[in-house]
Amino acid sequence: MTYTIGLDIGSTYTKGLILDDQHRIVARAMKPTGARLQDAATAVVAEAAALGKITPADLAYCITTGYGRHQYAERDLQVTDLTATARGASFLFPDTRTVLDIGGQTMKASRVDETRKVRTFRLNDKCASGTGMFLEKTVRYMGYDTVDIDGLLTKATEPVSISGVCTVFAESEVINHLSNSVPPENIMYGAGLSLTTRSVQLLKRVKVEPKVTLVGGILRWGRMAQAIRQDLKIDVNVPEGDLPQYTAALGCAILGHIRLRMIASGKGPVAVEKAA
Repeated sequence: MTYTIGLDIGSTYTKGLILDDQHRIVARAMKPTGARLQDAATAVVAEAAALGKITPADLAYCITTGYGRHQYAERDLQVTDLTATARGASFLFPDTRTVLDIGGQTMKASRVDETRKVRTFRLNDKCASGTGMFLEKTVRYMGYDTVDIDGLLTKATEPVSISGVCTVFAESEVINHLSNSVPPENIMYGAGLSLTTRSVQLLKRVKVEPKVTLVGGILRWGRMAQAIRQDLKIDVNVPEGDLPQYTAALGCAILGHIRLRMIASGKGPVAVEKAA
């Protein structure tokens, strides 16, 4: 059996996913990235290998992506997160033509073609209020942790308005709502809808085409995907469980197997980059 690992070294979390040569997910692991990106990536590789009952030496190829993709010394290749996410999303949902990826500090919308390559994209990374980090800051300010976000969203009955396009202004609105005894779950829902509204605007800028696949950490909370679906007024694909967080890592692992096949056939790195 041949194994590859994809590493998504993000600004907030580092995710690793091991894939065998039958394209079956063997194991996956995640840790906070912190300031030592090499250490975080090494720890994720070790944990994923242990969960898969193999050793890091059994991994035939490693491709990295994300904010710290150049920082892991043991990588064999690195690709952009747009490329990796397109591959992962299209593997999970072959009919994917538009991808929305909401990460800890960035939001990306891209259109992909039938060959799973990115044709156009738009980014929104100028302010944390357009990313998952805003939700994490909101929930912590209210005295909760990130693990409580899903429960708060589920309990919410009526979202409050949070219209600030800057994190500082948006936080001021959160403080004001708390002082007026607004339930935390409704504040959380309002913060979530503020984010999904921006994400739909970004999708429209790339001229969204069905089918749409939603990935990124916040999409593991079902109510977020529901809000985007209702705003777009079309059905969307969402990976099951925690796979929204691992989609880019999955794409890297898939590309690792493509790379190995090209090596076996005598093709060089340039051919692999084009294939990606």
